[in-house]
Amino acid sequence: MEFGANNEVTARATQAANLGITLQEQSTRWLESVQRRKRKPVKPRTAQAWKSHLKYINGKIGTMQLADVNNRNMKEFVAMMATEQKAGEPRFSAKSIESYLAVIKSVVASVKDDRGATVYAVKWDAEYMDVPVVEEQNTPVFTAKEIETIISKAEGQDRLLYAVLAGTGLRIGEAFALKVEDIQGTVLHVKSSAWEGTLCSPKTVNGKREVDLHSSLAEALRVHIGERATGYVFPSGRGTPLRKSNLLRRSLHPILREMGKPLCGFHAFRRFRASHLDKEMVPEILIHIWMGHSNKDMQQRYSRSGVKIDSLFRTVTAQRVGLGFECNVTAKTTCESRPIAPTVSNAKLLKGWSGREDLNLRPPGPEPGALPG
Repeated sequence: MEFGANNEVTARATQAANLGITLQEQSTRWLESVQRRKRKPVKPRTAQAWKSHLKYINGKIGTMQLADVNNRNMKEFVAMMATEQKAGEPRFSAKSIESYLAVIKSVVASVKDDRGATVYAVKWDAEYMDVPVVEEQNTPVFTAKEIETIISKAEGQDRLLYAVLAGTGLRIGEAFALKVEDIQGTVLHVKSSAWEGTLCSPKTVNGKREVDLHSSLAEALRVHIGERATGYVFPSGRGTPLRKSNLLRRSLHPILREMGKPLCGFHAFRRFRASHLDKEMVPEILIHIWMGHSNKDMQQRYSRSGVKIDSLFRTVTAQRVGLGFECNVTAKTTCESRPIAPTVSNAKLLKGWSGREDLNLRPPGPEPGALPG
């Protein structure tokens, strides 16, 4: 049996050597296939990033035979990337080198024989290749005060957009894809994501979700939408989804420069929301639901199902934790960081609260000294 197994390995190695496929040739096939496949096709944003990686990779080692893409040759490639500079600074971080290597590994592994077995079965060794260790990543997050300043300096609908990002934790593409019909009362339905003006599915399966809004943020959205029945909540001048690069260039980055803050992306709003929910001791499973995170284990899957259908619990929790910041987003509406006084619109919620003391949450209402909403 062992002899037969060795024969199969030898035969596969011989087949690989005889194919004569270059890294560039296979990378083109691979990039097309991962976008067209029925099972988990990659998102346009991911495909664009991989295309950018491959442009560099193929420019350096694209003519290399796949049979020669091994630990020894990749050690030289890694060393080259680690020493390359741009404007006097290292061109690639340890994380970037790891990402480029991951693309190369995927291209190599994508060649299958007629039985579906991997032709180029490389056992990768990061130690041998001397791949730089990825240290703790820079994960910028805004403070409540910084968010209030950003909102105050923004113009037009950007003010409400930033409030929504910080008050819901939506990914920027999900916010761009929001349509008027996706907002129903104090519930925001995330159905799509937008990238470069094109709609696609959210980043993960759990990305399609319901996010419960603090009532003041829901009211601000209602005022913003007005009489519109269709269209995007935050449309471009042409009525199409906004583009991230444009919004960064014309709005967020100029504001951050004026504030004397390092430039960063929209994910800093999302990190603020996750941190705020955690500090307010929101159950982890509800944070996962609102943020669109995946389940860690089977227990979470069961818990998730129960929490998703308990709309009262979700609504009360959204009111209890508030936004974590205060902002004037329109002339008519102020988003409060504290819970607001009960209104006729949430009478059903208050009625349902009776007998729910087991949730260990207080019903929505003003804190001592709070101004009425």
